[in-house]
Amino acid sequence: MQIFKHPNYNFLKYRWHALFLSWAIIIAGIAMVWIRGLPEGIEFQGGTAVILQFDKTPGTDQVRAALDRNFPGGGGNIVVQSYGPPSSREVMVRVPQVGKEAGTELSQTARAVTAALKKADLGNFTEIGSEVVGPSVGQDLKRKGILATALSLAGILIYIAMRFQLSFAVGAIVASIHDLLITMAFLAFFGYDLTLNVIAAVLTLTGYSMNDTIVIFDRVRENLRGMRRDNISDVVNVAVNQTLNRTIITGGTTMLSVVALFLFGGEVLHGFAFTMIVGVITGTYSSVFIAAAIVTFWHQGAARAKGAVGAPTGPTSPQTAPRARAKTQRKARAS
Repeated sequence: MQIFKHPNYNFLKYRWHALFLSWAIIIAGIAMVWIRGLPEGIEFQGGTAVILQFDKTPGTDQVRAALDRNFPGGGGNIVVQSYGPPSSREVMVRVPQVGKEAGTELSQTARAVTAALKKADLGNFTEIGSEVVGPSVGQDLKRKGILATALSLAGILIYIAMRFQLSFAVGAIVASIHDLLITMAFLAFFGYDLTLNVIAAVLTLTGYSMNDTIVIFDRVRENLRGMRRDNISDVVNVAVNQTLNRTIITGGTTMLSVVALFLFGGEVLHGFAFTMIVGVITGTYSSVFIAAAIVTFWHQGAARAKGAVGAPTGPTSPQTAPRARAKTQRKARAS
């Protein structure tokens, strides 16, 4: 399927604009996390989450006020938020504390929440679900999530450095870190919790974005053999245009799936689907404007160090071309 018949767009012309946009989003995200923090889910923070379905839709302020009055020790640290679509009349109550991490005491906090709400005049409700995670389990899950992300990036760096060049590996890793920071920024902007589902989405997107990047890098490597006299920016631009149809089709079909998951997958999968939506867009964008741009900067810097700005560094570059021609002439005279 050909969306573009003969694309010839100068993508790298806008690499500085793209880098400025990325830095603006990342800095805004860091500021948001610094001011408001990035809320962690029950899996990492430890605590109890109770999902309640009411006969009549209650206000979250009413539920919070009832817990402040009736919950043992007060409800100052309790998070109350709507859960699912408004028609479901569901509320999630999250308490950042648990009972003992063994036996029947795990459900003690959940029972205390329902008992406190029954004392208030909020109408009839039913507990439709609860989740309890102890603090030590939460810390272990957090440590394993960070370790999984770091090991995946290290494995990618080694693989690409062996298959391509160090410059390609650095570009791919910088793009992956860029995707991670942009995704975390948007999670902070829209108030999503950092959960195991979100970590799973981030790891999935690392592989997805890396696949996009490798496809472009593979075409760059092929083009370097036939475009030895061309500027590295031209080589990369040609490679991006050659893979443009594949990138649009792959990204578009993936986007349709994750948007459907976001709209119809339910509240539990909202964080996962939102992370995937942001990551698919960011991963495609970073493969062109971050990873490819890093490679051009690297090669141009190497060429500049050799005294030729932006010149190819291959054996038939302008610096070595006179020697190559002289060698060819000597062979012709000898024959």
